[in-house]
Amino acid sequence: MSALPDLAIVYEHPQWFEPLFEALDRRGVSYVKVPLAGHVFDPAGSPAPARVVFSRVAMSSFLREPEHPIFYAQSLFEHWQGQGTRVINASALPIDTSKARQLSLIARLGFKGPETRAAHRQADLPRAAEGLRFPVLVKADIGGSGSGIMRYDTADELAEAARAGTAPAGINGISLVQEYAPREGGRITRVETLAGRYLYALDVESPGDAFDLCPADACLIRPGSAVLGMTRVEPPAEVIAAVEAIVRAGQVEIGSVEYLVDERDGSIRFYDINALSNFVAKPLEVLGFDPHDNLVDWLVGIIDEEKAKRP
Repeated sequence: MSALPDLAIVYEHPQWFEPLFEALDRRGVSYVKVPLAGHVFDPAGSPAPARVVFSRVAMSSFLREPEHPIFYAQSLFEHWQGQGTRVINASALPIDTSKARQLSLIARLGFKGPETRAAHRQADLPRAAEGLRFPVLVKADIGGSGSGIMRYDTADELAEAARAGTAPAGINGISLVQEYAPREGGRITRVETLAGRYLYALDVESPGDAFDLCPADACLIRPGSAVLGMTRVEPPAEVIAAVEAIVRAGQVEIGSVEYLVDERDGSIRFYDINALSNFVAKPLEVLGFDPHDNLVDWLVGIIDEEKAKRP
């Protein structure tokens, strides 16, 4: 009987995790790749494929495949966790799968997000927008890669879209109506975290109102992707503390939080929690280090902990 691998990487996108696989190979980690396409499991059996499972499920998977694995993965990870398997970032899926939950968490912690209302019917979008300053954005509750975000400059434009049923809606049927907060300097800041602690931050600049601001290699080579400017930055200490509080409360073991500075009043507004980090393209040039090495160090530590529990 062959030994169980130490680590399983469960993912949907076939190219996004090549840098992670390369880093694992460099360290000599025993791991197995588990693509979700074609995967099935027995709720009365199907043990985990490795001692530790690492979730790399992308919320944008619904853009690439109508039979996406987002909800399937939740059931699968709960199944393995029920058998006692350590599944990294599985606990982050509830917060990752709802921008409304993310903004609720941010507010409960005492931080600001863009003024937002949630609705589950197109007909209710104009009512949801009452009291918000136009222009507004309508977003899908489960989004990915800035997909499906529409800007409406007037209440009449929004009402017409609602009547026509053409405003964005999530795959869970929920839409968010959100004040458009003009970002200072045309940039947002993406703060990456690992094990609940600050890892690095990037200012990401884009032309116009581009909403797809993913800085990873696989994102930047997609047809039609915005041309992004990326600069390593050091956010203020209070922002780093806020980000760490957000990811810990959201049980995000590895992920990022994005914020902008609202040029209308200079306020910091946190607007996205992302439990899937691909890290920045050309990390040695942009950051001066490769965060995949930090990630693998952490994964090896978790594997060692699990081995100590269950030799």
